[in-house]
Amino acid sequence: MVRIGIYEKALPSNWTWQERLDAVKNLGFDFLEMSIDESDERLARLDWSDEQITRLKQAIDASGISIHSLCLSGHRRFPFGSADRDKQAQALAMMKKAIKLAYRLGIRIIQVAGYDVYYEEKSIETRESFIRGMRASIKEAAQYGIILSVEIMDDPFMNSIRKFMYLKKQIPSPYLQVYPDLGNLSAWPENDVSVELEQGIEYITSIHLKDTQPVTTNSQGKFREVVFGQGCVDFTGVLQTLKRLNYEGTFLIEMWSGADHDYEQQILEAKNYLLPKLKEAGF
Repeated sequence: MVRIGIYEKALPSNWTWQERLDAVKNLGFDFLEMSIDESDERLARLDWSDEQITRLKQAIDASGISIHSLCLSGHRRFPFGSADRDKQAQALAMMKKAIKLAYRLGIRIIQVAGYDVYYEEKSIETRESFIRGMRASIKEAAQYGIILSVEIMDDPFMNSIRKFMYLKKQIPSPYLQVYPDLGNLSAWPENDVSVELEQGIEYITSIHLKDTQPVTTNSQGKFREVVFGQGCVDFTGVLQTLKRLNYEGTFLIEMWSGADHDYEQQILEAKNYLLPKLKEAGF
């Protein structure tokens, strides 16, 4: 039976962890993906006290719901590729803290945002700095048995599995893997999604289920908050490709409905759309 999780930001942000994990269980999901984004509030999780970590572990035990993965998107604010050496150092410090937090919470996978830089101009130097930062991060992750899985992004730097493969050649470690977002992968017109998955299947740890609007000559695309079925993702075809390739990892429904009063209805509608397609594909 395939395991399916839900993204933390699909749920209200003002809940306790016990409320959040109980809701995940009641909504019929198997696990939660935690977010540590670029906000001060969520970055502060990297400096949780022993008591705060213990409380979350108790909530995990009480609910029976695990936090299977951690989305570390805080590197948008403090990127490895930054021209500012202080930001580079902060990026590595964040990663080391995230690895230790994941280890203590039993989290297996840290999803790494595939940005060299986000708010700065890209260059050969930003790519080189990103690779150096990732190499140092993998060295740390290996000591704790944590997989760093690079997300395929809404950004040209890492918008295909082919581009991840270039990174993998520079850092040939079992602790560096890839986390395709089917929406992001489908939105870029240069990607043949099935071929992309075929080329990288042995490195895929997890799959994000999300719909998107495509990038065109007249549009920058839309990478968030696209209602399932109203975007460009051919879920039926892509899931059939994954089944043919014997993909055996988890799926994660990525949503940002937590600020909406009808978040639960939105989540149920997403499940009602995606679960039949997963079943049809043989998952």
